[in-house]
Amino acid sequence: MQGRVQAMQNRDRENLLRICRRKRESAGERDREKAFIQNGSRVLEKLVATSNGKPIPIHNFSYEELRTATNDFDPHLIIHRNRWYKGYKGYIKDRIAFIKKATCDSAEEVFTDIAITVKVSDHKNVLKLVGCCLETEIVILVYEFAGKGTLRDRFVVSDEPMTRQGRLKMAREIAHATSYLHTAFSRPIIHTNINLDTVFVDQNDIPKLTGFSFSLIIPEGEIHVNDNWKRGMTTLFQCPNYFATGCITEKTDVYCFGWLLLELLTGKRCLDSWQIGPKLNVLSQFRNSPINTIVDPEILAGEGRVGVEQQLQAAMDLAFSCIVEDPIKRPTMVDVTKELRRIERSIP
Repeated sequence: MQGRVQAMQNRDRENLLRICRRKRESAGERDREKAFIQNGSRVLEKLVATSNGKPIPIHNFSYEELRTATNDFDPHLIIHRNRWYKGYKGYIKDRIAFIKKATCDSAEEVFTDIAITVKVSDHKNVLKLVGCCLETEIVILVYEFAGKGTLRDRFVVSDEPMTRQGRLKMAREIAHATSYLHTAFSRPIIHTNINLDTVFVDQNDIPKLTGFSFSLIIPEGEIHVNDNWKRGMTTLFQCPNYFATGCITEKTDVYCFGWLLLELLTGKRCLDSWQIGPKLNVLSQFRNSPINTIVDPEILAGEGRVGVEQQLQAAMDLAFSCIVEDPIKRPTMVDVTKELRRIERSIP
């Protein structure tokens, strides 16, 4: 008798648990459906606003697809993280993907990232957006996979040294992608945060610009856009003119690129973690030292060719010209790309 009562109690408990699970699943499905509708509307709105009124279709992944692809977002599959997101290595239909999941309430920035990335993904040096998942409160993004991580990882983690030619080529391709943002559209796109952490590198050492969450489009007929202090605080190498005026122009990206080029050449981090603005004494040190004492020793290892130091000095001078305080005196990214091509070809 007692055994039969116990069996009935166990059965009732199982039934109750089953009902609770169904309710939770049902609630989860309702939440995902609600998020899908809200996010889909916001994404469409952004795409239309940034694409001259024409929506651009992108692939929509279900949450279950991405959960399966990342083994339920297994921490061991995280290959990049910062204060805004975690990036997972995932497997979707036997293809590797980079799955970017926000870690804070940054919905507006995610929508901007989608709209701008879709718009510029045709360029070979932009990390392509494969699709997104609209079923979560903050949209999850899915990109092509760049196997060598960020450009900073390429310095710090990789055992494969970066050659002189490799660095100049990488700098030129990043410059070309940035000039594409500035010139290929009726309204210039300003990245605002170009640095070694917003450039990924694929298995063929091709750089891929990403991180368009804080990008801006200059309004038609204008030459700048006013920005707020909060956005400025998210960028690493923001130019002094921005802090003085609040204005962002194409020359803002030139300034950021100049510091990226310096870090590529020296192999040194010119910015402490989360410090806003570069160290002022870095420039003085670089400007007053012989080129062979400030470039990354790996660049000169095994180099005995005539003109190498002159080539590197020309690249260093270009970086200096990009970070002058007066934005009017900085070159355009088109000119930077042309000069890097000239420097690169001076010694194969």
